[in-house]
Amino acid sequence: RALSNRRLTGAIMISGRGSNMKALVAAAAQPDFPVRFTHVFSDKAEAPGLAWASAEGLETGIVDPKDADDIQGRLVDSGAELVCLAGYMRVLPSVVTDAWAGRMINIHPSLLPKHKGLNAQAKALAAGDKVAGATVHLVEADVDSGEILEQGRVDILPGDQEDTLSRRILSVEHQIYPRAVSRYAAAMLAQGEGL
Repeated sequence: RALSNRRLTGAIMISGRGSNMKALVAAAAQPDFPVRFTHVFSDKAEAPGLAWASAEGLETGIVDPKDADDIQGRLVDSGAELVCLAGYMRVLPSVVTDAWAGRMINIHPSLLPKHKGLNAQAKALAAGDKVAGATVHLVEADVDSGEILEQGRVDILPGDQEDTLSRRILSVEHQIYPRAVSRYAAAMLAQGEGL
């Protein structure tokens, strides 16, 4: 195939309903998107996103979040060249993050480096921040660190609660995640990585 038609093979990891997964899969349906997602993995068998992914024709699987060999084996067996974490709510073993350095992307609901870890939206409200948002970044062993690829900002409004703020941040996530993944994957292809 001509190089211009080449797409990276991608896997997505989720823990819940997978709304960012759906945004990525929708983007990948466009012919010029540089990633073709083939597999979705979850640490929870009951994750609603798994049934959706299966109905969309994606291969699905359950990973043991504490077993680095299981996670690594499944990702390698999937043929993935790029892994996107889309609401995967576990800290990955460093063996896995090291193996996928530069080839694993996450989205986090804060303007990193502020408010790492869980409940970022509540932390932003508690801190009295005027602006919150979301960050797409490369995954490293340290939680919510790694090179920042893109950020989207959301004003915190008077009377905002965690749920209202979370909803607005999520809609921004759905815009910036596919865009950042597309740009990063295109750069990987241009550099000849994964060929």
